[in-house]
Amino acid sequence: MRDRLKVFGIDIVRGSVRSRSRRPMYALVRMEGQEITGESTVSMFRLFRLLSGERPDILAVDSLQEIATDQHELFFFLQGLPPQTRLVQVTGGEKKETLGKVAARFNISFDRFDPFAEARTTARVASLGAGAEVIAFENESEVVVSRHRSPGRGGWSQNRYVRKIHGAVQLKGREIEQQLVAAGLRYEKKETKAFGGCSRVAFRVFAARGQVPVGTYRGADVQVRISGKRLERIRFRPLSGKPRYLIVGIDPGTTSAVAALDLDGNLLHLESSRQMNMSGVIESLYRIGKPLVVASDVQEMPYSVEKIRRAFSAVAYTPRQDTSVEAKLAVTADYPYANVHERDALSAALDAYLQYRSKFRNLIKRVPPGHDLDEVRARVIRGQALDQVLLDMNAVVPAAPVPEASPAPVEARHDERVRVLDGVVKRLRTYVAELQEEVAAKEYEIHRLQGRLRASHESRGMQLAKDAEVAKQDAIIRSLKKRLRKEERHSRTLAKRVERIRAFAELSMDGEVLPVKVMDALTKEAFRRLMDDTGLSEGEIVFVQRTDGWGRSVVRDLADRSVRALITAVPGESDPQLIPAFREAGIPLLADMDTGVQVRGRQGLAAKDRFEAALARWQEEQAQFLREKKSSQIEHMFKEYKSERGKEVRKGGAGDHGRP
Repeated sequence: MRDRLKVFGIDIVRGSVRSRSRRPMYALVRMEGQEITGESTVSMFRLFRLLSGERPDILAVDSLQEIATDQHELFFFLQGLPPQTRLVQVTGGEKKETLGKVAARFNISFDRFDPFAEARTTARVASLGAGAEVIAFENESEVVVSRHRSPGRGGWSQNRYVRKIHGAVQLKGREIEQQLVAAGLRYEKKETKAFGGCSRVAFRVFAARGQVPVGTYRGADVQVRISGKRLERIRFRPLSGKPRYLIVGIDPGTTSAVAALDLDGNLLHLESSRQMNMSGVIESLYRIGKPLVVASDVQEMPYSVEKIRRAFSAVAYTPRQDTSVEAKLAVTADYPYANVHERDALSAALDAYLQYRSKFRNLIKRVPPGHDLDEVRARVIRGQALDQVLLDMNAVVPAAPVPEASPAPVEARHDERVRVLDGVVKRLRTYVAELQEEVAAKEYEIHRLQGRLRASHESRGMQLAKDAEVAKQDAIIRSLKKRLRKEERHSRTLAKRVERIRAFAELSMDGEVLPVKVMDALTKEAFRRLMDDTGLSEGEIVFVQRTDGWGRSVVRDLADRSVRALITAVPGESDPQLIPAFREAGIPLLADMDTGVQVRGRQGLAAKDRFEAALARWQEEQAQFLREKKSSQIEHMFKEYKSERGKEVRKGGAGDHGRP
């Protein structure tokens, strides 16, 4: 069991990985704990030999460009590292810093023109937790057991030779399978059968390459190769999960603003928003780091800022008096900001940093190299003494002594394997029991939620059915109301019509006058309105106020109703064809002056004696019209006969002259 971290730090002395003529030579510094155990200049081949032999915990570089030109070469490089060796880029992951900035964080200075000094610094900051680990493989590995030599064409003993190789491959595959089972790893196995055994055995192990208890092996007949499953792109994971310390300035209000500085006064974050509440501020700060100091620009810290400070257990900073606008403008002159809220938050953070800057500079002088300056400054600001801080950080927990290994007999190794397998079985049984309890709890929760869901669906269905029925009945009610209003209007219309008919009938009972029904015009529309209003019966008299726009269809309609007579103004003035059309229909057409008609609205009265006298004159004229019409017809028939007879005579005479 290791008690100290073993780190290799490298830096290029000469050459380049991109050059084909001058291959790179590296300055290698080997370190255990904080002690340097060796320094040398090595080639890439020699470096891999040392890595395979000593198997360090970390191989530290300041740039991946020093060991690989592209991602493909980087995958190849990582594949060649021992499983337990991590590749660390001390200058960071996606966002890189210079090695000088990283070293300054631990109060370390070096000559940047000396490759060995850079290698020492790289190894030292990596051992202190700086940088990011390069992740290139998933938590899945492949172990392949195959032949190390080709059977060839062979001779008399070819079959025995092939059986020996394939049997060795199969035996090695079984040994590896037993090791995977003993380690409790999940895997998939694929064998390629061949004469006498297997030509290839492949294991897909669902574990990281460093967790697989199998190493690369090359024997006389068999070779074992282990490789991890590549990621689509290289990822970086911080070597230390400890967040960096921040000095935070907050300006609360309708528009909240947050500014965050590191302990060196560099602006890391500046944001303002109207939708950002207290939980949003805390979440954004968690993503950046850990607030050490929370500052405000007013003498009495607002309640919302105080709650955020308590959430991080940070040190509070407030000025002796409210900061003026001129002071805010002066202290934030070198920084960009979007609005006055961001300016106020930034000025509060900068004011707090300036308050602690002299103390930070004094600590840099007093802290020996190799200590995390941010951690030292954070503890001192929280009230601890510097000597106590250095003593706590230098405290080392002694490692338990490792007993000397003694050769174990076969039975002891067997018992050890049984004990390991028993432990695996117990752990798996415990895990299965926990999973079963979790499944039971999940099933209970599922049943409970399904019951609530069914109840909700039933309630929702009943409500929807009720709403649908209510909507249906509302539609029926609206339709019935509409129909009722229509029937009421029709009833009122019929009542008015009955009233007019009753009045007309009362007029008809008077012996000296005759009732007359009035039409607006001699048209189909006026005739239809008259029929809808009071109707028109046989033998009734109709008065037409104007005859322009008349048509023969309305004359036929009046003839079909067998009206007694139609009275109008001087007939024939508007159209000379009007009187002939009425004479052909047999409807008396009388003048209003002859009948003495008087009109009141849609009803009128005509003097009975004058009407009958005018009707008698019309009938005499009608009889004369019919006689003349009949005479004209007879005369027309005679002329036609005479014409036809003349044609026959002429035709017959022409035939007689033509005879011999």
